[in-house]
Amino acid sequence: MKVGVIFGGRSAEHEVSIMSARYVADMTARLGHDVVLMAIDRWGRWWFDEAARAMLEQGAGVVPPPEEPVTPPQRIPPIERLAGVDIAFPVLHGPYGEDGTLQGLFEIAGIPYVGSGVTGSAVGMDKAVAKQVFRAAGLPVLPYIAVYRREVEARPAAAVARVESALRYPVFVKPANLGSSVGITKVESREGLVDALRTAGRYDVRILVEQGIPAREIEVSVLGNTRPETSVVGEVVPGKEWYDYEAKYKHEGTQLLIPAEISAGQMAAVQEMAKRAFLAVDAAGLARVDFLMHKETGEVFINELNTMPGFTRMSMYPRLWAASGLSGEALVARLIELGLERHAEHREEAA
Repeated sequence: MKVGVIFGGRSAEHEVSIMSARYVADMTARLGHDVVLMAIDRWGRWWFDEAARAMLEQGAGVVPPPEEPVTPPQRIPPIERLAGVDIAFPVLHGPYGEDGTLQGLFEIAGIPYVGSGVTGSAVGMDKAVAKQVFRAAGLPVLPYIAVYRREVEARPAAAVARVESALRYPVFVKPANLGSSVGITKVESREGLVDALRTAGRYDVRILVEQGIPAREIEVSVLGNTRPETSVVGEVVPGKEWYDYEAKYKHEGTQLLIPAEISAGQMAAVQEMAKRAFLAVDAAGLARVDFLMHKETGEVFINELNTMPGFTRMSMYPRLWAASGLSGEALVARLIELGLERHAEHREEAA
């Protein structure tokens, strides 16, 4: 088949997307498929053929910045390019790729694609909305509040007071719509809160502030559509105090423990909650569900669900499945199969 691997994007996770796409393209080629590369640069322009391959192999720096502001038509690919593939594999992380916007384009064009649809992608991307859905589904979440960027700009003292009335220090401050720990700050006292809110506000209009606890980072991979399966459970032991962007992608001291050193009962409970979370947000194809386990009490809280998790060679999603007996090639083959299945099922409904 012709598989369109789409990567890059306008979000702050642009570089991570390129790293993920290298792995996906490699596994897809090993399966014998024709890989059609489609790159989106930081300004939203689409690139194909040799330009896309250069970006995949050498990074974002090979694409020159625009001399003039990018116009809306430059941010929409020629539809014949998308229609020329049998299935699209959007390996994009963050807004304008993982949040339902690109998925909406595929739906309008009638193009099969890997991963969650518009609803699942949008809910999974918005951490504040996802927590509301998890809570409604009876899943345990830590206390949190959402703060708008305009509140911080107009009345920072009031924003601080609202956070302090709902939560106690330490807290984690993060953009509501982003991943890879970009824009996240751990705040230990009032002195650092406004700066942390402003940092997160650079990436999103809405900011999530969550209760911090002494936690172990537990993760599980999910695969499937309406009957999801889960991998073994893993644990991330950051090389730094907590699992920020540097610890994820740059720090050699970070350890990925597979399987996690938890009891069989705890593992089964985490796997079951991951399935419930996957179905609650209407995810499809794949997801990585992240949990926080209190180091002292053993309580488990769902942290977030990623509908297009990191897919690099060091990423937990493929590594958890490898430990569960599914190779990289077999995993990508299954994801393509699930995308085609979902597309065929939706076409039947439309008929």
